[in-house]
Amino acid sequence: MDYGTGAIMAVPGGDQRDYDFAVKFGLPVTYTVQPLPESGDDLANYEGKAPFVSHDGIVINSAVDATRAKGDALSLNGLRVDEAIDKVNAWLEEAGVGKGTVSYRLRDWLFSRQRYWCEPFPIVYGEDGTPHLLPDDQLPINLPDVPDYSPKTFDPEDAESNPEAPLSRNEDWVKVELDLGDGKKTYYRDTNTMPNWAGSCWYYLRYLDPANTERFVSREAEQYWMGSAGSPGGVDLYVGGTEHAVLHLLYARFWHKVLFDLGYLSTNEPFQKLVNQGLILGEDGQKMSKSRGNVVNPDDIVREYGADSLRLYEMFMGPLKDVKPWATKGVEGISRFLARVWRVAFRENQEGEWEINSKLVENAPEAGVLAVRKELHKTIKKVTEDINSMSFNTAIAKMMECTNAMTSADVVDVQDYDIFLTLLNPFAPHLTEEIHSRLQTAFPALAQTQLCQKSWPEWEEALLEENTVPMVIQVNGKLRDKLEVPKDISREELEKLALASAKVNIFLDGVTVRKVIVVPGRLVNIVAN
Repeated sequence: MDYGTGAIMAVPGGDQRDYDFAVKFGLPVTYTVQPLPESGDDLANYEGKAPFVSHDGIVINSAVDATRAKGDALSLNGLRVDEAIDKVNAWLEEAGVGKGTVSYRLRDWLFSRQRYWCEPFPIVYGEDGTPHLLPDDQLPINLPDVPDYSPKTFDPEDAESNPEAPLSRNEDWVKVELDLGDGKKTYYRDTNTMPNWAGSCWYYLRYLDPANTERFVSREAEQYWMGSAGSPGGVDLYVGGTEHAVLHLLYARFWHKVLFDLGYLSTNEPFQKLVNQGLILGEDGQKMSKSRGNVVNPDDIVREYGADSLRLYEMFMGPLKDVKPWATKGVEGISRFLARVWRVAFRENQEGEWEINSKLVENAPEAGVLAVRKELHKTIKKVTEDINSMSFNTAIAKMMECTNAMTSADVVDVQDYDIFLTLLNPFAPHLTEEIHSRLQTAFPALAQTQLCQKSWPEWEEALLEENTVPMVIQVNGKLRDKLEVPKDISREELEKLALASAKVNIFLDGVTVRKVIVVPGRLVNIVAN
C-alpha cells in the first residue's frame, strides 16, 4: 500500500479511532487479538463496546486457506502477538515478498531538539530516572557557556558510540544539587531543548510589556495593543512565505489561542491579515538549493549594486504573491534607474565631482514645471494606492515614469523632487536619504529632517485633471507629427496648428492642400497633391 492507491489499513477491533469510524458508518468490527487467559480479562468485555487495544494478547480471526504468493494455508490463530509477528516475517522472507527489519521509534518530547540554543526543558530527573518539574522560583533555566556547540552524531564505524546533545557534555550544568521539597538531592537536567517555536512564537506579547516582572503582559497593555473581544487589534498585517506559514505563523496562532483559552489574553487571534509572498527561484527557474548550485548570495549583490538595488529589484520582479525566477540583469536595470534618480539632482563636473544639477531650482514659475508636477501628483496617487494593495511592482514602474519626466524636463522644482524622494524612500532608503541630506545644504527651505520622518505626500485632485489631449497629424493618411493640444480647442484652431507644424510642412512643400479632415480628440488628416 502507498499514498494515492486508495487502499487503507483499518483495524477497528484494535484501534480506538478506527473503531469510532466503523461505529459511525456501520462497518463491521472484527477483533484480531484477545486478552491473554492469565490476564483475567475477556474479549466479551469489549465486543460491541470498545476496541481491545493491546500488543500483548492472543491472535484470533487471522487465517487463510491459501495465500496468493505460495498458495499455502497460513494461520496465526492461537499465537501471542510477538510470535505471530515472527511467523509472518519468516513466511514473507520464504515467499520472497518481504524481509524483516528493525525500526526505532523515538519516544521523545514532540518538539525537542538536540541543540544548544533555544529554551531548556524545565525538567530534572532523579537518580531513578523519575522526571520532576522545576518550581517557578528556579526558572528560567539559563544556558551554560559551552566550548563546542555541535552535536555528536553516531559513528557507524564504532558500535559503542552514542549521539550526544551539546548540553550533555557540560557535566557541571547537567548534574545539579536541588531541594525540590524533600531535601537536597542529586538531579540531572534534560539535555534537549525546545525548538525555537516554543519561545519565538509568542515574543510579540512580551514586547508589549517588557519590564513587567509579575506577568508576561499586563491586561491593560495587552488590550491596548492587541485589542479585546469585539475590538480586534494586534498585528494588522502578517507577511510570510507559504513554507513559513506552517511554522512561525501556525505556532504563534496556536500559542495565542492556548493563552486565550486559559484566560490570559482577550483575543483569540494575534494577526488580522495574512499575505504570502511568492517564492524567488534561481535563474534556472528551479527552487534555490545548494545541491543545484543556483543559490544567489545577497551579499554579492549588495557589494556590486548596493542594498537599495537588491531591495527594489525584489519588489519590482512581479506581483508579491507570484513565484518568480531571479535575474541578475534585472538588478542591473534597477541600478540604472537609481542612477537616473541621482542624476536629476546632481551632475558630474570636469573635476569628477558631483554638484547640484542646474535644472533643480527653488520657487520655479508654475508654468515651467507644471507638466512635471502633474506627473508627480499622478505618481503620488498611484504609489499610495499600490502600497495599500501591496502592488509594489506597479508602484515602482510609476516612479520610473516620473523619473523619466524629470530627466527630460528643463526645470524641476526642488520641492517637487523632494516629494518624489519621499515616495521612493520606503523602497530605496539609503539613496534617497543621501540625496535629501545633500540637498538640505544647498536648499535650506527643504524640511530639515529625514525623509522617513516626513508626512506621506497627498495628491491634489486638480493636478490630476488632463486639460490637454494628444493629437495625431497626418498627411495623406500617414503620420507626420503629434501635438499636445487643449481639450476645448476649436476645429479652426486645430487646423491652423496642424498646417503650421514644421514636421508637416516638409511634406507639403510643392503640393496643394486639397482638404483638411479634423476628427476632434483624435487626428487631423491633410489631403494634398
